[in-house]
Amino acid sequence: MLIVGAKGFAKEVLEVLHINDQLQHISFYDDVNVLTAKTLYNKFEIITDLETASEYFKNKSKLFTIGIGNPILRKQLFDKFTAIGGIYSSVISTNAKIGHYNTIIETGSNIMCGVVITNDVHIETGVLINLNCTIGHDTKIGKFVEISPGSNISGNCKIGDYSTIGTNVTVLPNITIGTNVIVAAGAVVTKDVPDNCMVAGVPAIIKKYFNQ
Repeated sequence: MLIVGAKGFAKEVLEVLHINDQLQHISFYDDVNVLTAKTLYNKFEIITDLETASEYFKNKSKLFTIGIGNPILRKQLFDKFTAIGGIYSSVISTNAKIGHYNTIIETGSNIMCGVVITNDVHIETGVLINLNCTIGHDTKIGKFVEISPGSNISGNCKIGDYSTIGTNVTVLPNITIGTNVIVAAGAVVTKDVPDNCMVAGVPAIIKKYFNQ
């Protein structure tokens, strides 16, 4: 599997793959940072151009995952690497607890250690659920959403595509959060949030709006 990114969150994805005993053909991709080493931890190859990545997909493994946060960037990287032959794949920690009844996890999700997802939950494509989050029953998480460590999403909630939920956020039951929303760290969301805005505070209130 090719891990897109070789810094920060990519190292956490590697740890999940190590715990899961899925280290065969692991390489990283980074064409942004100036890297002095050609390997990570003196073991894993770092690819720095798309031509080499394409050869990797042809000759080693077609699978890739995204080791970078930021919903919009994740979508852009998904488009870039599927265009050269990669198959977007999920990385799900064996230490995560996932409900057995009507819980659906779409392709390309990163579900990290300590996550708890209950029943009747739909996780759409490319979602990142970071360390020690909880997702309650009858909840839908939209495409490429990022949920930061320690956040708790209660039952019967909906989070729209490309939204970011900050660290230690609490979303109360029966809440809808729109598309392209940022919920600041530590916020408590007590009522619905419209599209294209940032909310913060306890209770969370709108602080600013974004262009679509």
